[in-house]
Amino acid sequence: MSLKLILMRHAKSDWNDPLQSDHERGLNPRGQAAAMALGDWLRGNGHLPDLMLSSDATRTRETWAGLALEAEERFLRGLYLAPSIAMLEVLKQAGDAATVLMLGHNPGIADFADTLAAAHPGDADFDRYPTCATTVYQFEADSWSEVGPGMGQILDFIIPRRLT
Repeated sequence: MSLKLILMRHAKSDWNDPLQSDHERGLNPRGQAAAMALGDWLRGNGHLPDLMLSSDATRTRETWAGLALEAEERFLRGLYLAPSIAMLEVLKQAGDAATVLMLGHNPGIADFADTLAAAHPGDADFDRYPTCATTVYQFEADSWSEVGPGMGQILDFIIPRRLT
């Protein structure tokens, strides 16, 4: 069986309110546009999730809303600023979803992207994983509980500025 993971960093956040907590920061207009563009790209490439796993931060919620995709939603406090190992543990609990979209934050998501890859895509943007960076992986596994480091074949990698 083949499983697909769409691993995405949240879109560009708004830093205009210095009193706002990191967890509550939303997206700026550039981030909102990027999320919409990535949603169009995902739909256009047939990368449609059955399940979305996300940090519960405002900027990840707004990124998900901007993608305008339909899937079961799970917003989890444990994915807020989560390290790679915690992200893997959450993914292993994805149940019977064939395609999962996971939304998170750097530095954990960049590390997770690298950890999962069977081979580096040879793209400098993959290393820094800028806002709204998205990697699509395929895993030859029967369940998410079998997925581990170095098992993901990268099908696609995109960043918003390449879509304009």
